[in-house]
Amino acid sequence: MTFLATHSELTECDREAIHQIAAVQPFGGLIKLNSDWRIGHRSHNCADILGIDSSPSVGTDLADVFTPAAMEALKSALVRLASSDETERLFGVELVAGSGLFDCAIHAVNERIVVEFEPHDECEFVNHISLIAPMVAQLDAIRQIGPLCTKAASMVRQMLGYDRVMVYRFHADESGEVIAEDAREDLEPYLGLRYPKSDIPQQARDLFRRNRVRVIADVEAAPSPIDPPVAFGNRPLDMSMSVLRAHSQMHLKYLTNMGVKATLTLAIVRQGKLWGMISCHHMEPKLPSFSLRTVAESFAQMFSLILDRMLIDHSEKLRARGVELHNQLMRNLADGVSLGANVAMVAEMLDGLIPHDGLTLQVAGEVTSYGAAPSDEEFAAIAPDIATAQISEAYGTTSMAHHLPGAKPFATRAAGALIVPISRDPDDCLVLWRKPLTRKVMWAGDPSRAKIETAGGHLEPRDSFAAWAQTVEGHCEEWSKDDLDIADGLRVTLLEVILRMSEEVARERNRAQEQQELLIGELNHRVRNILNLIRSLVSQSQHDAIDVENFASVISGRITALAAAHDNITRQSWSPAPLAKLFETEIEAYLTGQSDRFVLTGERVLITPDAYTVLALVVHEMMTNSAKYGSLCDRSGSVKVHVSRTPRGDLSISWRETGGPPVKTPTRRGFGSTIIERSIPFELGGQSDLRFQLAGLEADFLVPLRYVSNPGAGQGHTFEEAPGNDNGNAVDQRVAIINALPGHALVVEDSMIIALDTEENLKRLGVSSIDVEANVAGALAAIDKHQPDFAIIDFNLGNESSMPIIEELTMRGVPFVLATGYGELAEKNQETAAMATLRKPYGRAEIAGALDTYRELALLKASANPARSA
Repeated sequence: MTFLATHSELTECDREAIHQIAAVQPFGGLIKLNSDWRIGHRSHNCADILGIDSSPSVGTDLADVFTPAAMEALKSALVRLASSDETERLFGVELVAGSGLFDCAIHAVNERIVVEFEPHDECEFVNHISLIAPMVAQLDAIRQIGPLCTKAASMVRQMLGYDRVMVYRFHADESGEVIAEDAREDLEPYLGLRYPKSDIPQQARDLFRRNRVRVIADVEAAPSPIDPPVAFGNRPLDMSMSVLRAHSQMHLKYLTNMGVKATLTLAIVRQGKLWGMISCHHMEPKLPSFSLRTVAESFAQMFSLILDRMLIDHSEKLRARGVELHNQLMRNLADGVSLGANVAMVAEMLDGLIPHDGLTLQVAGEVTSYGAAPSDEEFAAIAPDIATAQISEAYGTTSMAHHLPGAKPFATRAAGALIVPISRDPDDCLVLWRKPLTRKVMWAGDPSRAKIETAGGHLEPRDSFAAWAQTVEGHCEEWSKDDLDIADGLRVTLLEVILRMSEEVARERNRAQEQQELLIGELNHRVRNILNLIRSLVSQSQHDAIDVENFASVISGRITALAAAHDNITRQSWSPAPLAKLFETEIEAYLTGQSDRFVLTGERVLITPDAYTVLALVVHEMMTNSAKYGSLCDRSGSVKVHVSRTPRGDLSISWRETGGPPVKTPTRRGFGSTIIERSIPFELGGQSDLRFQLAGLEADFLVPLRYVSNPGAGQGHTFEEAPGNDNGNAVDQRVAIINALPGHALVVEDSMIIALDTEENLKRLGVSSIDVEANVAGALAAIDKHQPDFAIIDFNLGNESSMPIIEELTMRGVPFVLATGYGELAEKNQETAAMATLRKPYGRAEIAGALDTYRELALLKASANPARSA
């Protein structure tokens, strides 16, 4: 039975902006930075946490507060962030000279940088990686969900030391149930209790899918406000990914009513959905160290993977039984006898898969019933309503009378129904019936009082969580997801049976059956392969890791590379995918705004799925090594990759690094090196050759012909030119234009700080010669002296306009972009010849985008006038 929350509950709880509470828990501090690393917001307790005389003022450069080593560590962590829903962790960092060590979490939101910190517990801080493998090994040996969850609860309690640890699973109606528990003997057990869905509002569930660990150290501790409490333009602060975020008063009251003083919650996410939670309660204030909380989060992620594998195995077994049912039905109905004449046989075959008490079959207006089912006349009364519902897949309800009043006359015989459409005709269907079942549901408190109204008219959480029994009548046992999945498979089978009655589709039926069996077998093979591959990556990567942070970063990068590869090969139904996509994905991760440092030339080719994930891991490790130790680890180096075909048709990939620090041959081989050197020879039968030259790493890879195919029509032949273009010089010219930067740039800006920042960003992006001016006269003189190739112009320069500069640049044909913080930006862009606009505040990413537009404009000009360009 589904328990529905009242409208007032949804209004007050589901709409509370819990991710915008401008305060943090007092055991740590928070600083929110602008893109230039100046403080935009900070919690009131920063001075106390950092051990300094006073909190830094808004607008202060963080480098004036933190040590140079801390700044370097934070900036390196920021570079490693791949998305806004990721958090990088640092342990034992000396933020302020002489104030001890801190553990930090850093993430980005709305082009801002959020740094959270709390004191480092040196006594408890150890390398916790060794804890993960034994725990995962214990869980991996379990084959049933119940024992798996029970073991997980016990292990988490042993690891973290909370008074109570529960594994909480969500049902289809979004209510939750405690399915495993490990607690102090003197505490009242919660195992088996249900909680209404209003206990966890929808927006809280959405947050858990993104930020998967939440800790409350002390329910009664006063939070530390953030100053200022809102962002520029009166926008609320987004605290979604905050580690320290304060909690809503409603939730704190809820915990107080339970007698709980501290909690830690780990989300269990399966296939992007919130499957359940591991919830830890303590009757006194409690705060595990940051490193231990990080290990707990890694444990929850591994638990989710094991759970997912277990559920997939279970689904595969059900699918296999579904295939067996399909084959039995096809054999028994091969003589063309109608379904109606074999309804008893169908009911008997289904009984072992989907428990039911009766069956009704309607095909071409003929109704046949079996077992505890409504009479033909009773079914005829509700058949039109079923047909008009336009059900396209299996649909189950525990009370047919709740949806269709016409079902009330037979509700005492057949209460619940599983409706399976079996043809394109909406009248044709198979309905499985279940008898009503009187049962009791144990709730943690009366669900009708999930929220109670106070004397002041406000809602508060219920004050009692004692077991409350609800008697449910007039409903059958719930149809499980497995029931629905099998019914959907049955729908396909019966549809095929009906089609088979026609001789014209007999051969098509045989082919479809073979394809289905092949698909199930292939899916089983692929799922097991990828699960085993991920498990091996986790196991092997721990040998390279030196601490929790490094382990999380290494394994995250490798699994992300696998995920990106699978996205590419499944986008077109498991078909060959472009090799260039592998490089593009890694370039976005490591060279944001600096893509000119990576040059890819040669043939465009497609790689078969068998080889795509292998090459994805190799490319990821090559890019990672280059970013850490090779030519991409500083500002000057570059990587050139050339793709070509050998006379035999094999694929040759040449990797050359130049301009980086001197290369030393490594003294040891980690797992990443093993992937690079052995994956292609071992799995593809190809070749890998690495040479550690002093000037830069060189590598050559050979992929056999059977794993390579050419792109389809219209996708181009090479990276440099389309087939049939005989102008060899045009190839080199187009590549040069794509990678070209302005030789000389002009920046006109009346704010010195903004001007210097823009100049620095241009230099970091590769522009070597730059003039900076603050007024019209200076800018015009600079243009006369040295005409720029590109310009960034602030439209309003104090008391004067930049129009004279714009007119001069337009006359000379110099491309430029406008920068402004005023609302007339779009209008002025249309009035001038500006190729793009930059709205303040802007940073390196926006400038990089303007340079990309500059390159595109240069390429268009070259295409329009190739002779002049040559």
